[in-house]
Formats: sequence, C-alpha cells, structure tokens
Amino acid sequence: MPSASFSSTRSYTRRTRRKGSNRLPIPSRTSNSGGVVEAGVTCEPLVAASGSYATPGGASTSTSSFQHVPPYDLRGRKSPLHLHDASTAGFNATAPVHPTATRPTSPTASATASVLQSAATPPLSQPARKRLRRNTSCTITSSDNSNSAAHYLQCELPDEVMLTIFSYLYEQDLCRIAQVCKRFQAIANDNNLWKRLYQSVFEYDTPLFHTENSRFDFIPFEESEHHNPWKESFRQLKKRCLHVRPHYNGTAKDPIRRMPHFETIQAGLDHADEHLNGGAKIFLHPGTYRGEFLVIDSDITLIGAAPGVVADAVILERETESTVMFVEGAKSAYLGHVTLKFTPNVTSTVPHHKHFCLEVGENCSPTIDHCIIRSSSVVGAAVCVSGAGANPRIHHCDVSDCENVGIYVTDHAQGTFEDNEICRNALAGVWVKNHANPVMRRNHIHHGRDVGIFTFDNGLGFFEANDIHNNRIAGFEVKAGANPSVVQCEIHHGQTGGIYVHENGLGQFIDNRIHSNNFAGVWITSNSNPTIRRNDIYNGHQGGVYIFGEGRGLIEHNNIYGNALAGIQIRTNSDPIVRHNKIHHGQHGGIYVHEKGAGLVEENEVYANTLAGVWITTGSTPVLRRNRIHSGKQVGVYFYDNGHGKLEDNDIFNHLYSGVQIRTGSNPIIKGNKIWGGQNGGVLVYNGGLGVLEQNEIFDNAMAGVWIKTDSNPTLKRNKIYDGRDGGICIFNGGKGNLEENEIFRNAQAGVLISTQSHPTLRRNRIFDGLAAGVEITNNATATLDSNQIFNNRFGGLCLASGVQPIVRCNKIFSNQDAVEKAVANGQCLYKISSYTSFPMHDFYRCQTCNTTDRNAICVNCIKTCHAGHDVEFIRHDRFFCDCGAGTLNNQCQLQGEPTQDTDTLYDSAAPIESHTLMVN
Repeated sequence: MPSASFSSTRSYTRRTRRKGSNRLPIPSRTSNSGGVVEAGVTCEPLVAASGSYATPGGASTSTSSFQHVPPYDLRGRKSPLHLHDASTAGFNATAPVHPTATRPTSPTASATASVLQSAATPPLSQPARKRLRRNTSCTITSSDNSNSAAHYLQCELPDEVMLTIFSYLYEQDLCRIAQVCKRFQAIANDNNLWKRLYQSVFEYDTPLFHTENSRFDFIPFEESEHHNPWKESFRQLKKRCLHVRPHYNGTAKDPIRRMPHFETIQAGLDHADEHLNGGAKIFLHPGTYRGEFLVIDSDITLIGAAPGVVADAVILERETESTVMFVEGAKSAYLGHVTLKFTPNVTSTVPHHKHFCLEVGENCSPTIDHCIIRSSSVVGAAVCVSGAGANPRIHHCDVSDCENVGIYVTDHAQGTFEDNEICRNALAGVWVKNHANPVMRRNHIHHGRDVGIFTFDNGLGFFEANDIHNNRIAGFEVKAGANPSVVQCEIHHGQTGGIYVHENGLGQFIDNRIHSNNFAGVWITSNSNPTIRRNDIYNGHQGGVYIFGEGRGLIEHNNIYGNALAGIQIRTNSDPIVRHNKIHHGQHGGIYVHEKGAGLVEENEVYANTLAGVWITTGSTPVLRRNRIHSGKQVGVYFYDNGHGKLEDNDIFNHLYSGVQIRTGSNPIIKGNKIWGGQNGGVLVYNGGLGVLEQNEIFDNAMAGVWIKTDSNPTLKRNKIYDGRDGGICIFNGGKGNLEENEIFRNAQAGVLISTQSHPTLRRNRIFDGLAAGVEITNNATATLDSNQIFNNRFGGLCLASGVQPIVRCNKIFSNQDAVEKAVANGQCLYKISSYTSFPMHDFYRCQTCNTTDRNAICVNCIKTCHAGHDVEFIRHDRFFCDCGAGTLNNQCQLQGEPTQDTDTLYDSAAPIESHTLMVN
C-alpha cells in the first residue's frame, strides 16, 4: 500500500462522511481492467461488486450500510512477538505457490501483512510501540494515533477494501492476519480468497483432500465438512510437495515459499530422493511428458494437477520399454490422475514384448488411481503385475482401446483392482495366470474383442461385483487348473457364452447374474469341476448350463429360467452334481441328458418348461432323486433312444402329457416316485420301451396310470396305482410287461385293460374297488394271470371278450358287484350304468333294420325292447356302451330318458399323446 498516515486517512474519512457517503474510499488508483494497482503491481480483486464476504460457516456479511461497532476484545490477543508462532502452528508458513502465479511480489505482500498486523495491535508497552513504528511505513506519532489506526482497521475499513488488501497476501500471511481479531479471521478465511490462492498453485477446479495414506479424493465444495474446503485442501497438499511443469524456464525454487519446480519428472524424483528422504508429493502440471523411463523405487506420490479432467491434461508417453515401472521399495507409492501411453513404433526393430505401459514388479505395493492407460503394442499388456510380493491397488482407472491384453497378473502376484473401466481391448480384458491371486471388485469389463476375464495355468483371484458384458468370446474363461472365485458379478450379452470352464478348470461362481448370452450361460467341459452356486442364469439365446466332454461340476441353488434351449444340458460322459436348483419357464426342456451323459440330479424343482422337464437319451445314465418335476407343457421325464438311469423318490405331477415316458430301448429304474395329475397319463411305455417301475405311487391322472403299448416290455413291481380318472394299467398294440405285487384300486375304468395282441403277465397283484371291471381282456389279446386277487370291482372281476383265452391259475376273484349282469337281469339299458365314459363288457348287437354299422353297439335289453321285431345280428361279447341308450341312433331308446350328447362307440381308452423328440446338441 502507498505510504500514508492514518491521521490523514481519518480526516479524509470524516470529510467524506460529512457529504453523506457511507463508503470509505481508499487512496488508490485502478488499472483500465478494473484491478487495483499497488506499488506498481496489478492484481485482480477477489471481492464481488456487492461487497460481501463469506464467513467460515457459509454466511455472508454485507458492507452496503456501514455502522460503527465496538472493537473486538483484544485483551486475550498475543503480542506480536508470539503472533508468528500462533499463526503457523496449524499451517506451515512455507507452503509454496509457483512463482508464475499472478500475485504481487513478496516484499509488498509481506509489508502489507506487517502494516495490517502492526497497526491493528494496541501499544501494550513502550518497546512494542517502537517495534510498531519500525516495522510499518505509516507515521504514528502517539499511542492515541496508534489506537485510532487499530480501531479504524478493525472496525471501520469496509470489507471489500479488506478483501482487496488480503488478496495480495500469500497463504502464510493470511494465516497470520487471521490471528489479529475475529473480523480479520472471518475475512481471511473467505472461500474465494483461498480458492484463487489454491488454484494458482494446484490448478484443481474442486478441492482435493489427502484423506489418508495413498488416498486422494476430490470432494465438491458443497459436500465438504470443512468451513473452508480450499484452505483445508491447501493445508493437506502443501507439505513436502514439489511441482513439475513441461518447458518450465523459471528458477528451481520459489524464493518466498521455497517451493521446488522442475521441467522433468525424473529431476523431481531425484530431488525428492536427495532432499526430502521419501514421502514427497510431486504435482505434474498440464503437458505431455515424453521419453522419460520412470522407475519408482520409493514411497513417492506422483499426481496430475490441472483444471477440468486432470488425467486428460497430464500425459506420460513412451515408445520403448515400460512407461512407468514400480519396483521393490515402492511400498506406499502413489500415481494418480495422469494418462499413461505406450506407443511403440511398429516399424522399429527394438523388441518390446516384455515391456508394458504400466509395470509393477516384485515386493512393491503402489496405488494407481484415476489413470487413463493406453497401449498400442500388439504384444504384451497395458498393465502387468508380476512376481511374489507385487500387490498394487489399482482403482478408478480406464484401461481401454489397447491392442493387446488390458491387465495381466502373473507369477504369484496379487493386487486389488477396483472400479476400473476395462473395455474394447484386442485381447482379454484381464489375464490371471501362474498362481497369481488378485482381488477385482466393481470393474466394468465390456466390448472386448476377446474374452472378458481369462484365468489359466493355475491362476486364482477373487472377482466380486464386476459388470462383464458384450465381449466377443466368453465373459469369463477358466482353463488349465485355474481356480478363481467369482461372486456377485453380472455376466451378460456375451457374443458367445457367459462362463467357459475347460481343461481341468475349477472355480467358484456364486451369486452371479448370468443372462442374455448368445450361447450357453455356463460351459463346463474336459474334466473341469467348478462350483456353480446361487446364480441367476436366464434368458440365454441357447441353454443355461452346458456340461459336455467329460465335464463335472457342482451345480446347486441356482435359478435357471427363460433360456432358449435346455436349462441344464449334460452330454458325452459328463458327470456333474445338480442339486437344489430351480429350472423353469424354459423355451425348451428343463434338463437334457444325452450321448452317454450321467450325473446326480437331486432335490431340484423343474417346472413350467415348454418341452419335457427332463430328457434322457442315447445311452445316458443319470440318477434323478427327490426332485419336484411339475407343470410342464409336455412330459415330466422322457426316456428315449436307449436312455437309462434311475428315477427315485421324485414328485412328478401336473404335466400336459404323461408324467413319465419310456420308449425305443430305454430301460430306466423308476422307484419310489409319486406321479400324479398328468393330463395324458401317469407313465407311458411304448415303441419297444423297457424299464423297472417299483414302489411308485401313480394316482389322479386324467388317463391311464400306466400305458404299455407297441412291443414294450417293462416290469412293474409293488406300485400303487389308484384314483385314476381312466384305467389303472392299459396294455395294447402288442404290449407286454411283467406286473407283480401291485395294488391297483379305485380307478374310473378297468383296473387292468389288455387289448390288441398284447400279452402281459400278472402275478400276485391286488385289483380292487374299481368303478368298472377288475381285469378286461379284449381284441385278440391274451395274458397270464397267476395268483392275483380281484375283488369289489363294480362291473365284475375278470371280463373276457369273445375269442380271448388267457392263462389263468390260482387267482382269487371274489365279492365283485357284477353291475352289468344285474342291469341285464333287471331289463335296464346298459347305458344307464355306464354313460359314454365307461365300457362294460357284455353281448352287443347290430340292427340291420336300423342300418347300424360296426361302429355301433346295442345292448341285449334294447334289442329286446327298442328293436323288437327288427332284423338284428349278434356281434361279440366285448367292451362297449349302448348307442341306443346314448341316443345316437335314429330311434329313441325306450329304456332310457332323454338322449345325451355322444359320439361313436369307443372300444379302448383314448390313445396317449407322445412327446416330440427334438434332437439338440
């Protein structure tokens, strides 16, 4: 400030007030740009036109109408002798600002601070007054004048003037001035003052906080817990710091702040090692640093310093060897907010296959934070972490658009990789091999031209909450003894599959979401044995889990649904354990086992699939135990083309077709199951099917409990077949079978119906309480009936059609109701006891006079009454209902009431619906 006596200033102020002005003009001049010119130096004022300043609490104080207020109590204020110590106790006075900042020269700033501090200090003793006169440029003639000056500075000088004056000060002077009085403290802590000061040194748009060792966080002004975030950030960053600026032409050190400046990063590193003994912070200012081979072997901090997106403005680039290398000794080193580039000349003959953009070697653990990493090398990797003890923390980095692997971790290295963007790389986004064991969390790995993450050659790793999608090959590949743990990741929209485990791969895949991949969600092959647990695997364009080529694995507690092919497919000698899964709403089948597939499939819920719940075919031998297989749109369990295996203790119910179908040489063991609610039937064995059905409960099916037809020959032992809405067991079209010790009861049609050239053997069965006949044999069929008990059936015990001659020995047929004979004896139409849903066996006739056909049948009582005197013909003794009583003939039946709606006579139960066979590999 210009030299002036405070007495003249006061008189000038009084003259101004007499004219009515409430503003205090200061004797200064302004530049053309509106800046204040002091001592020949131009500086932009830091105060707004309104003349308000922000207090530390965020409030503003207006000076638009100045009022006299009593001075603050200064009795507790320390003397000037101790003031410097108090001002620097919480803030190091040597905090540097680069010398090219738009600031006044240091002598002027120091003189300004001295004037303000000295004039504001009351004369406590004669020596203090002498020091005051010596240290100021003002002429103070007495203690009264000094007190008046102090009162004027502390109470009367307008805030905007004070802010303008304070804007000339360095940080150390502001801290001293803040110790003078409460008003000075409030103004000296103005956020705009400190923001301008802070940005002149560090250039950041947002305060950067050094919250803990190797951690720096940008915290927006409005979210900070500090009253003055700029000042607090300055305090944290200034300690042990130096600056690097490309093309820097100044002196090596700020003469006031003693702040080192350098043109190259290596010069800064050398200075830190020599003079700061490690732990220094090197701020890299905007520019491109080319050709420096940086080997970091100490706990140094390298951090970009620029406005806007910092890493975009600070670029480290190299064409040979590695751009940055961390080696032993860099235990707590930090590299952040820069761009690293490795751009080898493709025409150069210098080898670079072992060099990388960023390399972390043995026994070091640096932190790499908010860096952009690019490599145009077609070999190697952008980031390489290698060797025992290598344990970096790499987070919030962007490793993208590289012409090779993104991140490569190998040779027993570890490391923590969090919140990184890894995308569009030519090879894998991440490679992990040779016992490396990194931790990778919350990374975004996508749109790679190869696999997303590749672990191989005994690689390990813990992968949590990563988003892996749209990679050209699998999202996650495991090979050759690798054993990663993959938890809570989302693996989706892969151009091939989701997870691919092969060549003795292992791994634990837990709580992941695997969906919308072009091929299977999970592939397991070639003796691999991973654990796939508690995942959601859905909406795949092919299958859910595909196990082939002698694959194994534990597949449990997964939710597998909505896939285009089978939820789980097992083939070619694979032998997994599949348990506690939900497999449902597939556009194909639930579980498909083929080409000699095996496996233990237990306690799963398989339901609402478009095709079969479980398919077993072509020599496969799985074991299905304690599963709930239900509500399918076709068959529950389907054995065909030599499908084998064991079906034990399952609940199979409510399918649109049969609960179980067996055909074409298939020979499963079906034991202890409950099979009910099928809209077609319980079990259908046809086209040469075999199988052993033992100790099953088969009930409440819409058609026969068990169908045996077309040269099939199963064995049924100790089953309970009951409450069927049709017959118990229906054998026809050349069917065979051994039926032993079964209990067949309470079925709507015949307990056992044998028809059309069939020849089963029935031994020691109990057939009772049926709503029709116990055993009916018709249509040139025969049978061997040995030691059976047939009793309490409505239409009769054993009913044989014309020409049927079974082998019958040692059977007990008793206490049957013989409702047909009773109806005939009572002169009733047999339709009265059967309607058109049952087929009682008796004599039936045809009426020539009424022109009936072979498809019509008339009971004996209707012949005698309704067709008396007509030309009639006896056809045979067989199963039928009476068409005369049903009202299907021209003449109304005289023994029956109103005619009922009906069709032609049915001589057999309705034919079962066979499942489609859709071969899918």
